[in-house]
Amino acid sequence: MTFNDINIRDPFILNENGTYYMYGTRGKNFGQGTAGFDVYRSADLETWSAPQCCFDSAAFGYNRQVNWAPEVHKYRGAYYMFATFTAESGRRGTYILKADDPCGPFRPWSDGPVTPRAWESLDGTLFVDDAGVPYLVFCHEHVQILDGTVEVLRLSDDLKAPVSEPKTLFRGSSLPGVKKRFRLRYVTDGPFLYRTKTGTLLLLWSTFIDGKYAQCVARSESGRIDGPFVHLDPLMTSDGGHGMVFRVGGKLYLILHTPNRSGDERPCLTELVDEGDKLDVRY
Repeated sequence: MTFNDINIRDPFILNENGTYYMYGTRGKNFGQGTAGFDVYRSADLETWSAPQCCFDSAAFGYNRQVNWAPEVHKYRGAYYMFATFTAESGRRGTYILKADDPCGPFRPWSDGPVTPRAWESLDGTLFVDDAGVPYLVFCHEHVQILDGTVEVLRLSDDLKAPVSEPKTLFRGSSLPGVKKRFRLRYVTDGPFLYRTKTGTLLLLWSTFIDGKYAQCVARSESGRIDGPFVHLDPLMTSDGGHGMVFRVGGKLYLILHTPNRSGDERPCLTELVDEGDKLDVRY
């Protein structure tokens, strides 16, 4: 299989011992009621294995509605999946799953969502600071608060539960030039953290610019996860987003999905240049 054969949203790649593991939201029905997630494997980022189910959400009662945005992080020798599901309350949130292998099978690890249970939240990602402290960065959805936000909270060392209240890093409306979308709301989704070669902390995220899905980036002025963050020029504004970055030897890549149209989404790989205080697309 190649990227052209793979219909997923929110692609995430784990580079582990010479093998690339790709996860994502199953494209069917916009990832709703799709009963879990798959993993694709590759040795060269070009040819991929057939999808292998790595989490069966129906088996654990997690298939109530959305199955969104799985990403897998290696932490203290195990593999943790951060993914968005719909709780019994009907609200969305980020759950943490665990496995001993990148291919799974993953099983529930946190006691339900680690995002606030009264919130509509999505797209949690793991950030571990220089002292080894784990944090969850996620989005408080525009469907509940109109002006979506990117939030951070501290996690317990075992990643089972939150141990702090959320702090707002920025709002969707804070990006210069951004327009309201979806019934006059500001969208935030897909956060991902990257520290540059000079130690600058960047936060990738997505929204809509001129009606198209866009891959944006913000920079922490303090170098810490609590910011403050300032917005840089978007990386892409051509109807692609929810990206993350990873290294392959001396090269840095961005992977995202495009177009942002249900049924047509495909992973898209772009080489980046680490400029120290920002990222640029290599042309």
